[in-house]
Amino acid sequence: MHPEYLFIKDFIYDLPEEKIAKYPLLQRDESKLLLFKDGTISDDIYYNLANHLPEDSLLIFNNTKVVEARLLFQKHSGGMIEIFCLEPDGRYADITSAMLQKEKVFWKCLVGRAKKWKEESLIKVIQTDLKEINLTAKKIKQKNDYFLIELSWNDDSISFAEILHHAGLIPLPPYLNRDADEKDNETYQTIYAKHDGSVAAPTAGLHFTEKLFKSLAAKNIQQDFVTLHVGAGTFKPVKNETIQEHEMHAEFLDVSYAFIENLIENINKPIVAVGTTSLRTLESLYWMGVKLIRSQESIAGSIPDIENISVQQWDPYNTDITGISASVSLNALLNLMKEHNLERLITKTQIIIVPGYEFKIIKGLISNFHQPQSTLLLLVAALVGDDWKKIYQYALENDFRFLSYGDGSLLWKKN
Repeated sequence: MHPEYLFIKDFIYDLPEEKIAKYPLLQRDESKLLLFKDGTISDDIYYNLANHLPEDSLLIFNNTKVVEARLLFQKHSGGMIEIFCLEPDGRYADITSAMLQKEKVFWKCLVGRAKKWKEESLIKVIQTDLKEINLTAKKIKQKNDYFLIELSWNDDSISFAEILHHAGLIPLPPYLNRDADEKDNETYQTIYAKHDGSVAAPTAGLHFTEKLFKSLAAKNIQQDFVTLHVGAGTFKPVKNETIQEHEMHAEFLDVSYAFIENLIENINKPIVAVGTTSLRTLESLYWMGVKLIRSQESIAGSIPDIENISVQQWDPYNTDITGISASVSLNALLNLMKEHNLERLITKTQIIIVPGYEFKIIKGLISNFHQPQSTLLLLVAALVGDDWKKIYQYALENDFRFLSYGDGSLLWKKN
């Protein structure tokens, strides 16, 4: 059966409200860690992670940084309008270039109390340490699931990223049912976050501390980093009867030439993705290489446009991969980058990983516990098979904390 026809009702479990962690632990690496390998479950804490990884492992982290994407504007009448910045308009090549825009930027947004916002522009006064800045929001057009908003400010010396930092609020997941406080600015961010662009944290990485990284290094466990900017679609449940009608969100990824080289060198070692976003990035790289190889076969001698290798939702399930190993696919990407003199590969992926998917790069996953009926839970089920039910039941019965600020797991691919 094609994975499109999976029934979402088969991926539901009962998640009591009291199991959802509203706040993180004081010490990140003291969070509980469920261990699953070859059908066996045990548990420990994150600080001892190195004890459960082979010495030649390669851990891959997502170093995206959560931006203060929630902007609150007060109307002249006194009512509040919330603008949630989802992602830049398509006129920008990538999130980084959009974040660096000065004076004006166009952004796809959700708008809270949109019916109360007529045609007038909204103005928010931002007080920085040195000056006062006026931020103006103007509706450009409305689409089915977002508004295109023009955001402009009267200071050409600062970027949009800086505007968000001064004016915005951290966008906590809706299931926490609370407003962000000052502490969330630090705790809802990995300690290695580097590149502005996400509206949700890659939460598996929230458990890592400098002390934990030192223990991994002491065991010669390698680390490397990708960037995938997490979109709000990560929280979107599958509401249809089957997966077929669910549209997966597309996200920007950014990897370096050196990273792909390192991946090839370690391709036969245990590669473990820290978080579902890192996993989706790694597996997407394989399919990009496949698309490149297949396009070269059909158009002899041509060099495909970079945008044409972005991964669409169902590509992995509809593409012939006969004879294309991970190393062959990744080398094709390196060759493309050489042809274009690229140090970094920046593109989009819409990959959906569900039961029936065959993993090409990773051997294991470090991940939090996810919502019922979510594409993240489907990804876990693709990795461990029906044992996901046993894993989640164990976590529920043994006081594991769920979702973004909760505990996590080290899951090895089912053989």
